[in-house]
Amino acid sequence: MLKVKNISRERSAELYAKAKTYFPGGVNSPVRAFKSVYGTPLFIKKGDGAYLWDADDNQFIDFCCSWGPLILGHNHPAIREKVIEVMQNGMSFGAPTALENELAELILSNNKFIEKIRFNSSGTEAVMSAIRLARGYTKRDKILKFEGCYHGHLDALLVKAGSGLVTFGETSSAGVPKAYADETIVVALNDKEALVKAFNDFKNQIAAVIIEPIPANNGLLLQRKEFLQYLREVCTANGTLLIFDEVISGFRVGFTGAAGLYNIKPDIITYGKIIGGGLPVGAYGSSAEIMSNVSPEGPVYQAGTLSGNPVAMAAGIAQLTELNKPGFYNSLDEKTTTFVDEMLDFVKDRNYPVNITQIGSIFWFAFDTKAAIRKAEDIDPHSMDRFKTMHQELLNRGVYMGPSGYEVGFVSAAHTTDILNTAKQAIFDSLDVVFGPSQPSPGGRALNEQTDYRE
Repeated sequence: MLKVKNISRERSAELYAKAKTYFPGGVNSPVRAFKSVYGTPLFIKKGDGAYLWDADDNQFIDFCCSWGPLILGHNHPAIREKVIEVMQNGMSFGAPTALENELAELILSNNKFIEKIRFNSSGTEAVMSAIRLARGYTKRDKILKFEGCYHGHLDALLVKAGSGLVTFGETSSAGVPKAYADETIVVALNDKEALVKAFNDFKNQIAAVIIEPIPANNGLLLQRKEFLQYLREVCTANGTLLIFDEVISGFRVGFTGAAGLYNIKPDIITYGKIIGGGLPVGAYGSSAEIMSNVSPEGPVYQAGTLSGNPVAMAAGIAQLTELNKPGFYNSLDEKTTTFVDEMLDFVKDRNYPVNITQIGSIFWFAFDTKAAIRKAEDIDPHSMDRFKTMHQELLNRGVYMGPSGYEVGFVSAAHTTDILNTAKQAIFDSLDVVFGPSQPSPGGRALNEQTDYRE
């Protein structure tokens, strides 16, 4: 059992109090406010390898990894040195540089699923551009998305399902006009019947279907390959473009992402900041034919002063060069699988109602169930109380997870076996507290039987 300490948050609390006078809720992105867990946010001072240090000098093993893109860990020397080298010549030009060509060639020459790419500044921007491209190419307006898949904060996709098998989206944010939501159809994941009904109800109207092929923004809702292949076939039959949102899964589960893992070719793929070593960058790619519709070659307008920013391109070149080395993903996946398998053995031995889902170097704790979860509506909201307790106990044992039970964890190349063993013991001790006799059992459904969590 690891020594428990009540970590000091005095300096972080001071910074948070001041931040609330500057920013809405004291943060520049909502989940950072720690509203889903206990205590005030931690203000981070530095990161190195698998570790973070906060403003109070507490050290943590980090499984957030800047929400995924730090697959090599914090402050990787190859990335740092490449960025410093490029910065000597300036940090922004708003004009083309050879670095854009170099990163594009590195991606395209190793990815059979896309022929041309366009860099921009974020995953949200990449998805926004992909949606616009799909509408421009097909000359249709409606978009179909799946409940529980998050695609950034653009208006057209900040929608949730209403009641019924197939529904128009209901806005999930104030400020999103109903007219925008009325162009978005929302169906449940893993539901072929709903998919067929949507295409029948809106025949020849759907420009694109967008899905996280590995849904990892609202739990880790792994889909069977058969469902994704069926989705590909339905889109092809209806002249609808299939968009894989790989902002999380791209370059994380393999160099060619989920498209390569499942060997399914979407029409458009979006990527996020992993292609910039964690710096602000995004991209979308497709066939040369579809991409020829993007301005200045075609009528679909998309632009950005910081698109192809040289510092981000430099970081991306350094990171993807490392990821493209033989055996990188095999080593990372094997390490993560061992880590997760040992945690699964622990919860099974204790008979704790926990399912730990894993794909590649991504993992997720689902509480008060022993079954794999494939739909957002099957996550018991009461179970988030379990995560709140675990999150607090982990912080007190020197382990940092994203501050929401709906978020996934990431293992990086910097997480050594010794580091993972230390983290694993902290997780074991924390789970013993979560399910200890003093903890109430949250309300909700009866427990499901254990199923195989891997496909």
